[in-house]
Amino acid sequence: MPPSDPPRHGKTGRPIDTARLDRVVSQARAASDERAAGYREQALKLYPWVCGRCARVFDRGNLRELTVHHKDMNHDRNPPDGSNWELLCLYCHDNEHQRYEEHLAARAAGPTRPAPGGGKQTTHNPFAGLGELLKKE
Repeated sequence: MPPSDPPRHGKTGRPIDTARLDRVVSQARAASDERAAGYREQALKLYPWVCGRCARVFDRGNLRELTVHHKDMNHDRNPPDGSNWELLCLYCHDNEHQRYEEHLAARAAGPTRPAPGGGKQTTHNPFAGLGELLKKE
């Protein structure tokens, strides 16, 4: 495809208006940053500047490393009492989201072991002839 051709939608094949897409993404990021600034400032007023997981203490010098975590993972639910927030350091916040992603992936994969009494039984017994071998000595 020549460089002058606009990118096309994968399913419809229609040209993608990249300028419009850039505007929409930019507006969404600005709205998200504005929302985040509001609840972050509020959370920093409500809670002590300590990570809720590792108990690392923060001051004005390193406060940028303290984040607001939404307990129910819904970034649009920001009650004024802060009941959906906890302050976490960058590392603990990343870990919390990673654990959540792993939980979702495991749930989507389904059960990993059969239920008791059901499913396949193991038939191999690695010690089956051990008693006879011990009697020989």
